[in-house]
Amino acid sequence: MARYIELHPENPQARNVEKIVERIREGQIGAIPTDSGYAIVCSLGNKDGIERIRQIRQVGERHHFTLLCHDFAQLGKLVIIDNAFFRLIKTLTPGPYTFILKGTKEVPKIMLNPKKSTVGVRIPKHTITQAIVETLGAPLQSSTLILPGESVPMSAGWVVQDELSHALDFIVEGPVVSTEPTSVLDFSTGELVIARAGAGDITQFQ
Repeated sequence: MARYIELHPENPQARNVEKIVERIREGQIGAIPTDSGYAIVCSLGNKDGIERIRQIRQVGERHHFTLLCHDFAQLGKLVIIDNAFFRLIKTLTPGPYTFILKGTKEVPKIMLNPKKSTVGVRIPKHTITQAIVETLGAPLQSSTLILPGESVPMSAGWVVQDELSHALDFIVEGPVVSTEPTSVLDFSTGELVIARAGAGDITQFQ
């Protein structure tokens, strides 16, 4: 049975944030609200956590996991950003965008696409998510919480509790900014490819 933890949407209680971070450091997985629905998260390099997330999402090894970062400086250590796209990516953060880029040596191999050596990274514009990542002091491994057969992320903590309490270790209650998944921009080939249209505005790229 997952632990249900409520956080204030604008001023997350530091004590509860610390409890969440402790659980993450212990190797637990949980659901947290973001600016584009709920996400399932675990600590960086947590192989068991990744496998559990794959089972919940029912996705294979080619599934792109996303690293949730606190700021652009943290993001820049994890991926190789071409100078041509540096400013563009920086202007879109924080926000509901996921960027697919070549990973650096800082990224555990289990997080990389096995054929392309790419990884998804993003900086959420969400107070609760940011509080957790900042307190952790490291990026989170994550996957948008879209149940098998569905196309929209889960968006209410109590619904996550009802449906996935048996599969998760903790669930953080908090509002989401959008019920759409992130817009995914793939820069891994040296060109901008819109891999998925979502919560982030992509009209400027079309």
